Amino acid sequence: MANIVEHFYGVYLLYCTNPKYVGRVYIGYTVDPNRRVKQHNKGRQAGGAWKTSKRGPWVMVLIVHGFPNNVSALRFEWAWQHPHTSRRLHHVSKKKPKEKVYDFTLRVLSEMLLVGPWNRLPLTIRWLNNDFVKELLKPPPMHMPICYGPVISKKVPSSLSHTSEETIIFCHFCRDDVVGGMKCLNPECTVVGHVICFSKCFIKEKGEYVPVEGECPGCLKVYLWGDLVRKFRGCYNSEDVMIRTEAGDDFYGSDSD
Repeated sequence: MANIVEHFYGVYLLYCTNPKYVGRVYIGYTVDPNRRVKQHNKGRQAGGAWKTSKRGPWVMVLIVHGFPNNVSALRFEWAWQHPHTSRRLHHVSKKKPKEKVYDFTLRVLSEMLLVGPWNRLPLTIRWLNNDFVKELLKPPPMHMPICYGPVISKKVPSSLSHTSEETIIFCHFCRDDVVGGMKCLNPECTVVGHVICFSKCFIKEKGEYVPVEGECPGCLKVYLWGDLVRKFRGCYNSEDVMIRTEAGDDFYGSDSD
């Protein structure tokens, strides 16, 4: 069963199965992966890319999603396409002579997920085709879940994306009014606040701009920042959440839409 994700921004990896071009890959950005792969296979006249036109069929094997906006996703796409030009990936060695392009592309991805600013984003690595699944050389940060199976992008009317303006709630942190604020994941906790206020509460060290995790001042449980963001954006799904059970960490609950 496909997962439904709202406010979708993703960067995908295509693999060519055409015997003449087999092994070629393509990296792109999309807000609708199912529509996009069809465009690639239909050619430029249907909205596909020049590099993939008349070279199909193409299979979308993997997609990274959870970017806060299209700009963030497009920057990730560019860096993945140009690892030796990106200043953040100078440490990544070039493709080895006997290394397959597909393996090299995944090696670059595994490095990207571990460097800033991407290592602090609430990203999800999703394998869309089990025939192409490979273990990344370096595991992603623990707040980034690795999922399997199809995904459906769902557009949400702006009028439904936030709480009604008639409902006014006060921020737990700054005590100013907040509309459609960020909420604690604990259904029994009443803490609500502005995103920036939650962020300041979760940031532990100077110089950090995006927190990784933090303790809710209401229920005193530790939550991943990415999970709070997913809940706020309406795309929180318990199947995508990694609950930490390591020693010293609080076991935090989850709820699903």
